[in-house]
This record gives sequence, structure tokens and C-alpha cells, in this order.
Amino acid sequence: MIEYKTNKLTTLVFIAFGFAASTLITWLFIDNSYLYTSTNQKLLSCGIAGAKWTIQIIAAIIILKEKKLMFLKKISLTCLAGSVVLLPYVLSSANIKSEKFFLVSLITSVLFMIISYYRSVKNVGVNMNWFYGWLVCLGIAILLQLTIVFQFL
Repeated sequence: MIEYKTNKLTTLVFIAFGFAASTLITWLFIDNSYLYTSTNQKLLSCGIAGAKWTIQIIAAIIILKEKKLMFLKKISLTCLAGSVVLLPYVLSSANIKSEKFFLVSLITSVLFMIISYYRSVKNVGVNMNWFYGWLVCLGIAILLQLTIVFQFL
């Protein structure tokens, strides 16, 4: 019983660390981009980016039973790894002011997360609707970024 509680606690810490570190890296990516012109725009962008993950976390806590912790662990790693893909831009943004580098970093991160999220769903054995639901959240997040944050569309 004690071992199970320790393993559960370790898993919860891992999950929290994954999402927290990802949020920090995402903020650094946003904050270091010259494309954002105000703090409000940066906060809104980071909030939209985090909302798709928050929806998945809440849904997993409510809906999933025995696979909940493993699924959350896998998607926290997906989220973190996708954010780590953004680090080259963050680390070089002081020297390189490039829309292309920003977009390539962002698109690479999103594509990596799509593949990784799909694998997480398959590996944990949850219904594929989790993947489709995340894709819908991702699509909405992209649309919100383009329309509300950047007034592009």
C-alpha cells in the first residue's frame, strides 16, 4: 500500500512538473518573440496555448478511471517535449529576429505534439476520441491565436 501511494505521488509530481515546465518554456517562447507587441497579447497567447491542455487534463480526471494517471503522464511528456522543441528559438531570439524561424519552430513543435499525442493515446489504450478531441482543441486554439491574438484572419 505504501509503495502504491509513493508511485502515485511520484507520478503526480512528474505530471505537474511536465506541464509546469512546458508552461514556462512556452512563456519564454512567447516573451522572446518580437511578434507580440503587448503583455496582454502574450498572456492571451499563453492562456490559449494552455487551455487545450487544461481541457484534456480536466476531462481525463473526470472520465478516465484506471488509465487516468498513465494517460496524464504521457500527455504531460508530450506537452513538455513539444515545448522543448521551441528552445532553440528561445535561446537564439536575442540574436535572430526572424518570422520564419518563429514559424518553423512553432510548426515543428505542433507537428511533434500531434504525433506524440497520437502515440500516447495508442500506447495507453484509451479511445481514439481523445486524440480527435485534442485535435479539435488544437484547431480552435490555432484559430483563436490567428484571430484574437494576431488579428490575422
